[in-house]
Parts: sequence; structure tokens; C-alpha cells
Amino acid sequence: MHSFWPIIPFFWSLFWVAVVALAITARRKGWWGPRHAPAAAPASPTAAAEQILAERYARGEMGEDEYFEKVSVLKGWTS
Repeated sequence: MHSFWPIIPFFWSLFWVAVVALAITARRKGWWGPRHAPAAAPASPTAAAEQILAERYARGEMGEDEYFEKVSVLKGWTS
């Protein structure tokens, strides 16, 4: 019954080595740790101009007809 006492510390050591190895592997493979945000989709070439038009429209600097006319020109829509 007491003949197994040297084996128990060996298995505990082996257990903790396995836990540390798993943690290192998980960290390196990205399973664990800080998450990085996915890359955003590239903005359209006219996104900045559309944003400016939307801000001007919201401030009341242009009417609805003028806003939609300019947006349609930017997007290449035909009326």
C-alpha cells in the first residue's frame, strides 16, 4: 500500500507539465488569449464624400432633392 508513494508525485508533476504545455499551445494557436478584431471591409472610394453629404444634409445645408441628386452622381446611378 505504501509502495506507490514515489509514483504519485511523479504523476502530479506530469499533470502540471501537461497543463502548462496545453496553455502554451493554446496561446500560440490563438485558442486562448486576447481576441483581435477581424479586419474591416474596405470602404468604398466615395465613402468619405457620402459621409460629408450626409452631415451637410443633417445640418440642413441642403435639401432632400439636392442630397439625393449628389449621392446618385457619386454612386453612378442614373435617374
